[in-house]
Amino acid sequence: MVMDKAPWHRFLNVPKNITIVHLPSYSPELNPHENIWEYMKNNFLSNRVFNTVDDILEACCEAWNKLTAEKGRITSIGTRTWANIT
Repeated sequence: MVMDKAPWHRFLNVPKNITIVHLPSYSPELNPHENIWEYMKNNFLSNRVFNTVDDILEACCEAWNKLTAEKGRITSIGTRTWANIT
């Protein structure tokens, strides 16, 4: 399992058959979730003003639906050929 070094991840009770690989500090580019969030912000959510929290949630849901409708997009965002974590 790959995870960042957030404090709430350090004291997890993980079964012995699962190996934890921690991402280096200050390296969000290696975290696929960060890459997907950045893509959504840059392509669907930037330069907008929202009136309510519900408007933000609705826009995020719409952005997610657009993202997942793009065949292969999530895989391409989460794949980094230059990132080799061993």
